[in-house]
Amino acid sequence: MSGVCGGTVGFGAGLPALALALALGSSAALAQPRIAIIIDDLGYQLAAGQRAVNLPGPVACAVLPETPRAVMLAESAFARGKDVLLHLPLQSMEQSVNAEPGAILLDMTRSEFALSFARSIASVPHAVGVSNHQGSLLTQHPGHMSWLMEEIEAQGDLFFVDSYTTHRSIALTLALESGVPAVRRDVFLDPDRSLETLQREFDRLKDLSRRQGMAVGIGHPYPATLAFLETELPKLADEGYKLVGIGEYVARQATSAHVRSSAPGGESVHAVSE
Repeated sequence: MSGVCGGTVGFGAGLPALALALALGSSAALAQPRIAIIIDDLGYQLAAGQRAVNLPGPVACAVLPETPRAVMLAESAFARGKDVLLHLPLQSMEQSVNAEPGAILLDMTRSEFALSFARSIASVPHAVGVSNHQGSLLTQHPGHMSWLMEEIEAQGDLFFVDSYTTHRSIALTLALESGVPAVRRDVFLDPDRSLETLQREFDRLKDLSRRQGMAVGIGHPYPATLAFLETELPKLADEGYKLVGIGEYVARQATSAHVRSSAPGGESVHAVSE
């Protein structure tokens, strides 16, 4: 992989290069709260998927593998400078044996796991990272999460986003222990599709970004979510926020953790929210 699309710095450059690149910004810019937004579950519906791709700013597009519109939407997102993620289905607590295409299941052997991952990553062109679709069961299992991080690391410069579908997830911890750049979702924007919920969760995302410096929100290609974001995203700059691609977000988190752990007397901190 060549790195994060949309003009951000690839992870193959290494943390020192990232630190130098990020340090070139002004102190005022660095202090500006940053928000990254991902739209999940793309790949089935063309109209909704294209509307997500057309959202203003560097909103990331998480595409389900081996879906009818996966290649088309990934190519379209890449052409518009969006970060493309492989949205990898992982087995959930409620999931039946009739899994989605590309699903990673608990009863897979190591070789089956590797073959399934290889098919999935090949089916989503231009992917610069991997996020989990569902996974409330699998993200609790250290063996399978270690396998996943091995596969991600073998790709060269992918990162991982823990969608955090259960508070018992160990995916982020294992990613960071494996040396895979990773972050965790802070807010689901649309746990239901009401305008009140969307506004409340979007406000919470902004509040977290002010308090933490950065925050990650995940939404879905529902008509209500897309209409809300089409209205609200253009307002962020005037409100004092910077919308960034998830690749830039992960790079900044990794650099921040590296700087903190390298400071005299500093602790090894991964700079992620709970």
